[in-house]
Amino acid sequence: MMNVTIKSRIWLAGLFLSSMLGTNVATASELSAEVWKDPSCGCCTEWVQHLEEVGIQVRTSNTGNTGIRERLGIAKQFGSCHTARIGGYAIEGHVPAADIKRLLNEKPEAIGLAVPGMPIGSPGMDGPLYGDRKDPYDVLLIHVDGSTSVYQAYR
Repeated sequence: MMNVTIKSRIWLAGLFLSSMLGTNVATASELSAEVWKDPSCGCCTEWVQHLEEVGIQVRTSNTGNTGIRERLGIAKQFGSCHTARIGGYAIEGHVPAADIKRLLNEKPEAIGLAVPGMPIGSPGMDGPLYGDRKDPYDVLLIHVDGSTSVYQAYR
């Protein structure tokens, strides 16, 4: 009888540890990003720093982003100067880190998020060169069917 109890405890301990390891691995992968950008783009570099400041580890590929944008399913009209892949989602343009973290927490069925163009005042487009100027912009949720909805509005 005691032998069964010990085996049960070992099995339960293994189950607990494997579930903890799975959670930690998922969390680590959600907090890492791969970014594709032009090597000479200053605002892309600023956006990468924005992600790193909130604890997202970034690997950068200075190869441009046109090809990867298409492969990740982001239509041209949502394009910007850089594209990222974070936690299985595509992130296009100057998306604030808070919205990325919200996306990773909510986990909707979607391609990802996009901030089309390069709106002044968005992360990476908010340096001293632009002063206090802040243009209104929307962060779009790109649904699996390619349609979009406003995920967060900045006014």
